[in-house]
Amino acid sequence: MIFPEKLQLLRKSKGFTQEEFAERLHVSRQAVAKWEAGQTYPDIANLIQISNLLNVTVDYLVKEQECTVRPISTDNNTDEIIAFRLEANVNTYASFMNEVDSTRLDSHDFRYEKGDYVYHDTYVGGEQFAGEEAIWKDGKAVYAMNYMGRVLGERFSGNFLKEALKKADFNMPYRGPEYYQSGEYTYKSKVSGDLTWFQGFEEIYCNDTKVYECYFHGGLLR
Repeated sequence: MIFPEKLQLLRKSKGFTQEEFAERLHVSRQAVAKWEAGQTYPDIANLIQISNLLNVTVDYLVKEQECTVRPISTDNNTDEIIAFRLEANVNTYASFMNEVDSTRLDSHDFRYEKGDYVYHDTYVGGEQFAGEEAIWKDGKAVYAMNYMGRVLGERFSGNFLKEALKKADFNMPYRGPEYYQSGEYTYKSKVSGDLTWFQGFEEIYCNDTKVYECYFHGGLLR
């Protein structure tokens, strides 16, 4: 991921509009728009301000990476959580399996259990939706992720979204893969952070038209 993409993802994940972000940095909105479009590049003073505001290093901002996150295992427990989350992912919403009774008013809920682990995904809404998924081990919450998304076009395909979500792997276990394409549909996901603390953005295009977007953030619990 290159600097303009990182800047836009991090800005949006913090909830800043371009105008609000520019105001915090004491620059014009046009300057922020040009940075995010890759037309110009901030000077070192602005880079330092950006890194402080977004809570990332300057090094992270300026180094190009194929993917901003690799959930490198630090212990067996982390490996287990990732593996279980991936297994639960293909056995719940993405495959429309293991739906359970609503836990909240008008919610859609999915639950998957294996051994000491329990996974629960609950969301409300339809074309504009919000939800949370969490994992428990031995009855204790160990992981959670919140998400909010919306359908942007009539050609959105829920079946394609489910297909893409099932392609998540150990390097990108949060929602779907970094990139997936099938027919006229393309799925893209960008994440910053790691499994302990992350934030990301996914989108779907039908040919060249954006038809869906979703923001998410989460991490390990302690």
